[in-house]
Amino acid sequence: MGATKLHITNGDSLTNRLKKLNLVNDELVIWREMLCEGPTEIRIETDEAIIKRKAFLKKYYRISSEDYEEKFISQLNKLNFVEKYDEIILWFEYDLFCHINMIAAISLLLRRGIKDTPVYLVCSGRVENAKKHLGLCELSDVQLKEHYQNKTLLNVNDLELASHVWTLYCESNPKKIAGQIKKKSSFDYLAICLRAHLQRFPNMMTGLNILEHNILEMVNTYQIKNIKQLMGYALEYQGFYGYGDMQMKRVLARLFQFFDQTTDRLLLSERGKLALHQKKNFYNTQKLEWYYGGVKKYDYLYNNDTHNLLKL
Repeated sequence: MGATKLHITNGDSLTNRLKKLNLVNDELVIWREMLCEGPTEIRIETDEAIIKRKAFLKKYYRISSEDYEEKFISQLNKLNFVEKYDEIILWFEYDLFCHINMIAAISLLLRRGIKDTPVYLVCSGRVENAKKHLGLCELSDVQLKEHYQNKTLLNVNDLELASHVWTLYCESNPKKIAGQIKKKSSFDYLAICLRAHLQRFPNMMTGLNILEHNILEMVNTYQIKNIKQLMGYALEYQGFYGYGDMQMKRVLARLFQFFDQTTDRLLLSERGKLALHQKKNFYNTQKLEWYYGGVKKYDYLYNNDTHNLLKL
């Protein structure tokens, strides 16, 4: 009798692809969450944590409690008895969106007592001859099979590091995360994802974060016709964030004051030009109750020169 494997995938698209290729004929958990946004608790499986996530997703993304129960909690419950598996394979990508979900999953697995169970990671990113980093679903069938065959065995230090970073993410002092960036591990993209996370806090000169600033740069640089086309640019050139349509739509909605729409082109407004060239700080016009894990986005400012966070 073969080994009993558990696959934890980053979503339905990849899961369907893996099934089509017969790469996963074992048990599956589909991680349908986006823990990189909104408030989180270390123990995501508790009633308190679930209530908090439901409230956030309903308020900002119109995801009902029933949908959350069906799409995520039902999957989470499959991890109640992980000791029965001989191997666990994680399928997560190189970006911040996936990495935050991944470290939360690892933290939960450790609490569930995986002990000596081998845990492997299949992670996309740099691919030979590719002009950009590729997501798992962007890989060819051959490449996806090769990634699976060459999956990375995570050691105890890797698992403990991931769990520790998740704990720090759920706490109220994001400055502690900076101390984990230089830690060596089998996670090729963890350090760059953590840097990207810290840059999500507003810049001390403008009140906009790096992603928001880059979107203004796109409007200033390219011949972008309208918001719809800007959405395409923002999704394609967002770097290591891994945001989907829903997340990016919220980002753009917060930037409308910086745009002027003409008949045939989207331009920067006067405010947009001031923000782009760091001539004025728009912190007060942007501030809202928005959480990254355990901390409010606007409780800290990012210093672009020192790459440090300043608590307000």
